[in-house]
Amino acid sequence: MLNTLFGRGARMPTTDEALPGRVDPLPTAENHFLSGLPLKSAVPPGMEEAMFAMGCFWGVERKFWQVHGVWLTMVGYSAGITPNPTYKETCTGLTGHTEVVRVIYDPQIVSYEDLLRVFWENHDPTQGNRQGNDVGTQYRSGIYTYTPAQAAAAEASRAAYGERLRAAGYGAITTEVQPASEFYFAEDYHQQYLAKNPEGYCGIGGTGVSCPVGLAAAGGASAPSA
Repeated sequence: MLNTLFGRGARMPTTDEALPGRVDPLPTAENHFLSGLPLKSAVPPGMEEAMFAMGCFWGVERKFWQVHGVWLTMVGYSAGITPNPTYKETCTGLTGHTEVVRVIYDPQIVSYEDLLRVFWENHDPTQGNRQGNDVGTQYRSGIYTYTPAQAAAAEASRAAYGERLRAAGYGAITTEVQPASEFYFAEDYHQQYLAKNPEGYCGIGGTGVSCPVGLAAAGGASAPSA
């Protein structure tokens, strides 16, 4: 992934500094590479959506498409300023966006708390604007919520996992929790990248500290390691 080659460090841009972007959405894949479902499917009745940022979205998406009960995954950009940014623009740090994965899931099979457990256990949420060697605001950790119930669950999980991390010698969690803003689809080649390129780069990794959220999860809630 592009990091400091295009990055500007770890400072969020102001509105005046942000790139102008464009009115029209970027072209992206029509269908999910693995399931064949239309990538821009509406959320079906009875299902829910969630959005997470935890580093390079290639590896993050794979974590979530492996979760039993997740119906559809897609990668893109959110929580920033620039409308319809490109990948290279996002990597400059001048759009304010982070790399996100949007998930549509069946809550009868996998709960939101189960997804939070996958989120917390598969990256280091104490690193600020980076994940490992990937440095920049586009790699920051975030939970972007669609309902008050999701917001409450996210805040509770952040507090609970923060205690576990402190006990293990880690610093404070830097994950942002905020209402979901507009999701901009990433370009075609980013969608399900590690299904198309199984030996491709995956820059995410957990702390090894278990999360006390969703421990009584429905079968298969936790994704296997990359």
